[in-house]
Amino acid sequence: MSANPENAEIMSLILPRRRAWAALAVLSLAAFAFVTTELLPIGLLTLIAPDLDRSRSQVGLLVSGYAFVVVLASVPLTVATKRVPRRLLLGTTLALFAVANAAGALASTYEILAVARLITALAQALFWSIVGPTVSGLFPVGMRGRVISLFGAGAALAPVAGVPIATWVGQQAGWRAAFAGMAAAGVAIAAAVVALLPAVPAGSGTAATGTAPDRRHFVNLLIATAVGVGGFLTLNTYITPFLLDVSGFGSAALAPLLFVAGAAGVAGTIAIGRILDQHPVGSLLLPLSVGVVALFGLYALGPSPTATIVLIAGTGLGYAGFATAAQNRMLQVAPGSTDMASAGMSTAFNVGIAGGSLLGGALLPGLGSRPLALVAALLTVAALTVLVVDAREKTSLRS
Repeated sequence: MSANPENAEIMSLILPRRRAWAALAVLSLAAFAFVTTELLPIGLLTLIAPDLDRSRSQVGLLVSGYAFVVVLASVPLTVATKRVPRRLLLGTTLALFAVANAAGALASTYEILAVARLITALAQALFWSIVGPTVSGLFPVGMRGRVISLFGAGAALAPVAGVPIATWVGQQAGWRAAFAGMAAAGVAIAAAVVALLPAVPAGSGTAATGTAPDRRHFVNLLIATAVGVGGFLTLNTYITPFLLDVSGFGSAALAPLLFVAGAAGVAGTIAIGRILDQHPVGSLLLPLSVGVVALFGLYALGPSPTATIVLIAGTGLGYAGFATAAQNRMLQVAPGSTDMASAGMSTAFNVGIAGGSLLGGALLPGLGSRPLALVAALLTVAALTVLVVDAREKTSLRS
């Protein structure tokens, strides 16, 4: 079943093109804010731990626990809110994001901060479940690839700009100031979303349903996403010890190297947008293949600093490009409501994030950081294999 043409007509009449682009920019900024906040305790870990009298590992749980909440809450929250208009739901979600970050800024104990993070994670679970179909539904189907890539640039920029800026603010004015800044950003973004999005029923727009619904392709996409993201995160979570212990970089080089990976991710997100509409399957296979080569390369050539610089850029490009292409493919093959499909995709991503982090953490003490690159490469090969087999089955069915 394809998108309802009446919904497309409604959206085109209600939302002028300039307003649609402004809404896209604001929702991309919202994605930037959510990803920055999710990763915030990593940059502020050494400041939060002594202030709240907790260990660094306990503060680290504020990140891994966040991902598990998103995994558990995405589908139930999407089901519970499926009839709520998107403007109201996104505005409320971002307002909740602001309130939770304000509570985090004021937290006097670790427990209060943990509850604030729980609320933020619930808001993020719902946000990622509905924002993809919402932002894509503001534009004609033929523009979807470009729209998805531009929206994804916000999330890709968060590790490059958002986390370093928030960390710097925390170092200068205290970790609470960083949370307060995210709260203020949430208020501004929520107001802009309410002002820009049209007041239409849930399920309206050009992306309410998949353009080529197929349950088998969708399930394979979820499997490949969870396994592939898990592969990348097996190494990426512990990339700092890899760069220090394997490649021999000094601590002063870490920030520039992470910036290289993040900047490559932004470039990959934008570049993949050029082929998403014409080659939806190829746009999945290409960045994942780049990631496979880069991860095997890091295992083989990790002791070479020069090679590592190039290869770490490859992992950043591959991961971000794959994430964007997966989101686009989901909007095509969703077997029913794209909101529910998006919730499933969000769950798969966070399963990969949490699973990869746990796997890498379990292997690191006994094996060291270099073998993590090999394990990561093998997992991404598995994900690539799932997608290649899925594509070949589709071709054989047509012949």
